[in-house]
Amino acid sequence: MANVSGRRPRSKIGNWVEELYVEEDAMKEYEERKARGELAAQRVDFLRENIFRPVTLSLTSDGGLHFGDVVMLVNCGGQNRGRSAVSINTNIDSLTKIPFPGIQAPCGISAGRNVHPCIRTAFIITSVDGSPEGSTLHFEQSFALKTTEGFARGLYLTSDLQSFQKCASKSRLQEVNLDDSGSFLSWWKIVHFDPQERLEYEGHPAPANTKVLIVHCKTNNALAVLGNQLIWTPFGQEYEVTAHTFLDSHKAEKDNNHWLLCTSDSG
Repeated sequence: MANVSGRRPRSKIGNWVEELYVEEDAMKEYEERKARGELAAQRVDFLRENIFRPVTLSLTSDGGLHFGDVVMLVNCGGQNRGRSAVSINTNIDSLTKIPFPGIQAPCGISAGRNVHPCIRTAFIITSVDGSPEGSTLHFEQSFALKTTEGFARGLYLTSDLQSFQKCASKSRLQEVNLDDSGSFLSWWKIVHFDPQERLEYEGHPAPANTKVLIVHCKTNNALAVLGNQLIWTPFGQEYEVTAHTFLDSHKAEKDNNHWLLCTSDSG
C-alpha cells in the first residue's frame, strides 16, 4: 500500500488574495472607527462617562424652592417599588455630535433606583411667567423642569394628552418625555399632597425636600412612577414614568404621585 502523507500542501488555493485584501480592509476600517471613537464599546463608555458625571444640587437657605435651583425629582417608593429618581433614558443610538456631543430630542425618561445627583437625574426649575432667577416658587405657580445644558441639551420635561399614537409604551397612559420646544406642554405646577390642605397652601412658598405633587398644567394629570411597569434601559431595569393621577378610596393621590424636589441639603 502506498504511503499517504497527512501534510497539507504548501501552496495556497482558492481566492486567497481577495480574502487577504478583505481582511486588510476590515482591519483598516476597524482601526479608523476606533480612532474616531465609533466602536460600540467606546460609545457605551462615552455615554456612561458623560451621563453619570456628578452634578451639584442647589443649596436652599430658607427651605424653599427657587427659580434656577438644580434639583432631583425623587419618589420615595411604595408597596411594589423602591426609591427612585426621574432619569434621562437614552442609548448610544440616540446621541448626536452636532453642534457638540449630547443626547437627541425627543428623549425618553424613566425612574432609576440609582438616586445620585448627576447629569442623568438633575433638573433645573425654570421660569415660564417672567419670574426672575432666584425668586421663590409658590404652590400652583407654573414652571418648567429642564435638564442641564451641555451633554443633556437643556431639554424640557414635556407631556400631552394621551392618544392611540402617543402614549407610554408599557402602561399606555399619558406619556412624559424630554423635548426642546419649551412650550405650554412643558408647564408644571407644585400642589400640596394633602387635598384637605391644598386650598390653604395655594400661593404659599413651595418647600424643598418635602412630599408634594407635580401636576401637568395642560392635562391636570400628576407625574407618576409605576412600580408594576418595568422597562429595560441601558442602565438596567427601571420604572416607567407617566402623567396620571392615582386616587385611593378617599380621593387622595397615592404614593405613585408623591415627589420630593431634592436639593443638596436633603440629607
